[in-house]
Amino acid sequence: MKELPKAYEPKNYEDKIYKKWEDSGLFNPDVCVKKGVTEKKAPSFSMALPPPNVTGTLHMGHAAMLAIQDVMARYHRMKGDKTLWVPGTDHAAIATQTKVEKLLVAKGLKNPRQELGREKFLEEVKKFAQQSHDTIVNQCKKMGSSLDWSREAFTLDEQRNLAVRTIFKMMYDDGLIYRGYRIVNWCPHCLSTLADDEVEYKEQTAKIYTFKYGKDFPIAISTTRPETKLGDTALAVNPKDKRYKKYIGQVFDVKKFAGGPDLKIKVVASDEVDMNFGTGALGVTPAHSLVDYEMAQKNKLPIIKIIGEDGKITGDASKNYEGLTAKEARRKVVEYLQQNNLMEKEEEAPNNLSVCYRCGTPIEPLPSQQWFIYVNKPIKARGKKSLKQLMQAAVKNKKIEIIPERFNKTYFHWIDNLRDWCISRQIWYGHQIPVWYCLSCAELDSLGVKQVTGETVVPRSEKLVPIVSIDAPETCPKCDSQSIFQDPDTLDTWFSSGLWTFSTLGWPNKSEDLENYHPTSVMETGYDILFFWVARMILMTTYALGEIPFEKVYLHGLVRDEQGRKMSKSLGNVIDPLDMIAKYGTDATRLSLLVGNTPGNDMKLSEEKIVGFRNFTNKLWNISRFMLLNIDEPKMDILAPNPKTNADKWILAKCQIVIESVKNYIDRYQFSSAGEELRRFTWDELADWYLEAAKVEGEKSQVLNFILNTLLKLWHPYMPFVTEAIWQEMYGPVAILMVESWPKALDEFYGQDYGDMVNFEFIAYIVSEIRMLKMEKGIEPAKKIGALLNVGNKEKLLRGNEEIIKALARLEKLEFVKSGAEVALDLAGAVDTTKEKARLEKEIQELKKYTVGLENKLANKEFVKNAPKEVVEKEQDKLNEVKSKLEKLQQQFENLK
Repeated sequence: MKELPKAYEPKNYEDKIYKKWEDSGLFNPDVCVKKGVTEKKAPSFSMALPPPNVTGTLHMGHAAMLAIQDVMARYHRMKGDKTLWVPGTDHAAIATQTKVEKLLVAKGLKNPRQELGREKFLEEVKKFAQQSHDTIVNQCKKMGSSLDWSREAFTLDEQRNLAVRTIFKMMYDDGLIYRGYRIVNWCPHCLSTLADDEVEYKEQTAKIYTFKYGKDFPIAISTTRPETKLGDTALAVNPKDKRYKKYIGQVFDVKKFAGGPDLKIKVVASDEVDMNFGTGALGVTPAHSLVDYEMAQKNKLPIIKIIGEDGKITGDASKNYEGLTAKEARRKVVEYLQQNNLMEKEEEAPNNLSVCYRCGTPIEPLPSQQWFIYVNKPIKARGKKSLKQLMQAAVKNKKIEIIPERFNKTYFHWIDNLRDWCISRQIWYGHQIPVWYCLSCAELDSLGVKQVTGETVVPRSEKLVPIVSIDAPETCPKCDSQSIFQDPDTLDTWFSSGLWTFSTLGWPNKSEDLENYHPTSVMETGYDILFFWVARMILMTTYALGEIPFEKVYLHGLVRDEQGRKMSKSLGNVIDPLDMIAKYGTDATRLSLLVGNTPGNDMKLSEEKIVGFRNFTNKLWNISRFMLLNIDEPKMDILAPNPKTNADKWILAKCQIVIESVKNYIDRYQFSSAGEELRRFTWDELADWYLEAAKVEGEKSQVLNFILNTLLKLWHPYMPFVTEAIWQEMYGPVAILMVESWPKALDEFYGQDYGDMVNFEFIAYIVSEIRMLKMEKGIEPAKKIGALLNVGNKEKLLRGNEEIIKALARLEKLEFVKSGAEVALDLAGAVDTTKEKARLEKEIQELKKYTVGLENKLANKEFVKNAPKEVVEKEQDKLNEVKSKLEKLQQQFENLK
């Protein structure tokens, strides 16, 4: 038998082991079936990796995600399930394009898109995305992720592009996708729309201005954005507000508001107006507020767009303001109101500023011609249920379980308030919308101005008839003209990633993968993208396939620093997973992210925690090293051993308990609990007790072989590299632990030998008592002294395990007596007898006083009669405990005479 090196050096093993796994093809369930390690009719277990964005490198949050998912994949593979874990990356359109633009600006380009043009710019983006992809794949492998790389996908590759074009056409034909002029969230920096859930809110203090439109205007209004009042068409009041009831329905003419446009202000009633905010009256700007836009639809108000896509005031607000930024226009409006005595009040108040989730630029709500998905429209093919209803039913009817359950409330709150989804983006990188327009037909329809200067700009007109097609048409189907062009907008990234669970399995083609592995078993991801992504996958899949995308959703939290702060470069508290792997090994890094990480909760991480798990990894190595030195000839298929001693029966019973416990925890997605239970068994029960007893008893080859095989299998999903390294040292380079069978608890080690198990625990208890007494007396653990044991009715057991007790308790001699305390130490020469007697005498007197007090209390009939039963019982327990301790102290005092 080759002896394991004295220390485990991860860098000597990890890359070689991963290459061996990859070369074996066993990450692929088809290969597992072909090689006979998985039965053809075995149940399937499938997951799709949440695709990391190709915008850089992986962080600790990604590392936690990979560790959790790899535990599931390796566990199910060892259970014999046909296990498929699909890898992939996300093109992350806005994020990637923004990143590349910044890099190009840093290289000297002022306006990269304008200077390079679409084709060359996209070449730069693709080059960057490929480099990021390669880095991410390498990092996934460094984490030990057992992904089936033969099925790797990219949200922008040709197969996914086909899926996107197909579902767009399906939804358009079903009347779910439409092009309309509506309020959208616009980022003036990214120059693109954003979905509602891509808007973040930044807490700040803002000024609330209270003023009148003009001197003759009867009502003052309050707002934080006076510049938008240049586009007001109404004033809203609560219908219950007695102050303004008489004005409802009236229209007021405002001449040259703030030196700008003439306004016609109609007073309308709205229950949404808070009577206690400001003056209880709000200016209605339909073009620049979603709430105001909906109010305008209800009251048939005109919509005047006064802020353009560049974030600057347009000519519709008058020439006096045209070209100013929103902030510049605000200053000008405020100055005018102050100078003309229209300003009544200015005050500071808390405010939530809407900002772009990618660049932090304040969002401008503005009307635009965009593509949307109806969420409330009945779908004939889905039983006349809307997309919103399909999303609600999937979770409400328990088809999908969200872990932890408390996120159900969060999910439904978002779905219940869901509005039509704006899916078009004004960027170049991404899936270009599969819609074409005909210039000839546009001319026939007299649509007016068309721009064809290198980049065709779609005339923002609802009359422009779209040609929706999966494949690019060569001519117009209406007039046969070749003057057709594709809509230049791209689709929201979440549109393509919403298809992830089934587009990665071959859809829209009918494939064996789709049949065998969909719906997927579980979607493990961060709780922060429950709305962004999880909900959209449910939307897309229930619509396209008529089934759920996954059976369970497991949500992990954020990885924070040891103080609970979010990791960021500015704080200097970022822990890089690759740095930790290089210093402490992958297994230690993985364990630090698994143990202490509970579903739906953020976790704290420090380098010290990773160091602790590096020490545990070395502990497992050293345990294995010792066991191997005491195994005659390791057998991979070792049969259940024949236990000979109490210690053997105890450890085998404990081993079966931990097998069952770990299985149950993993099946319930309690990965931290499984790891903690396994660590306790490994360190406490196996290393601290059984292996120490084995050194005394000897002849443990069969038991040690069986336990070590089981231990390595149980730890493998959590610590794949060190367990595989030990396994291959034991059984040679051909052996692969990754596809060994998961251990099963054996009934033969339960029940009938329970008494023997309890017997060894009693021996362990005696040893612990001796160790505790030595510590109380200030005696070094390694110092050998004598002890006395009251054998009671366990004389045979104690005498039969005398050598184990002496060895584990570090005793020079052990004397068995028939009376006195359960355990006593022979302190002759070990302690200052005079001082110890004085200490014991003082403690005995104090305990006697306490005992008398408790006895008197319990002898009081009134107390016993009136006090709650549990209180009386508690006092009786205290008395029994004190008497037992007093007896032990008195015996120790007697032994010192």
